[in-house]
Amino acid sequence: MSKTIKYSGRKLKKKILELLTQKNFERSLEEIRPFPARQVINPLFSFLYNSDEMIKWRAVTAMGMVVSRLAEQDTESARVIMRRLLWNLNDESGGIGWGSPEAMGEIMAQSKKLAEEYHCILISYIREDGNFIEHEILQRGVLWGLGRLARVRPELVKDAAPFLAPYMNSEDAVHRGLAARTAALLDAESLKPLLRYLANDHTKIKIFLEGELVSRSVAELTGQMISEKS
Repeated sequence: MSKTIKYSGRKLKKKILELLTQKNFERSLEEIRPFPARQVINPLFSFLYNSDEMIKWRAVTAMGMVVSRLAEQDTESARVIMRRLLWNLNDESGGIGWGSPEAMGEIMAQSKKLAEEYHCILISYIREDGNFIEHEILQRGVLWGLGRLARVRPELVKDAAPFLAPYMNSEDAVHRGLAARTAALLDAESLKPLLRYLANDHTKIKIFLEGELVSRSVAELTGQMISEKS
């Protein structure tokens, strides 16, 4: 039987950072798995703000694993973490909320229970009659989160379809690519003309897919997601 090593706050943060930077991240996730969720969640929150994009995205992935497992053992504690992510996106929090919508999307992709409770809130961030987020970089995070959730649970994201069109028409190529990725998975009739139009958009964007930061054109993303669904 393996013995769990106890770390102080600073040493734990250093250990989690070490795991997030290892080449074999699958092995790192297995090493993070035995830690109590309440112990690792604060370091993971702090790494959502990391300037190294790969560390940030790996923190998002690890948070998805940790919180989804917690939801099976202690749903209310998992809800507390979700509410903390929501608070980070609230103007009253005084912060920016970097990484929070991405973490929400990843958690809900991994936890059906939390997805059923919180998917409407993630959608509301792109609705002008909802909790619309005006910050363009945060909008990218919301769109990525919706795409991540749509990949696993498209039925929970279908109500987002009417609100994706402005992003598919955006001057920001990242908005266009992320929105098209989600639209293709939703297979909404109303968005098919825009999807066909974006199939000719060869602007490259950087996107986190399947555990890697990759460069893809908007057209490649659209075609890739359509073929994955079929």
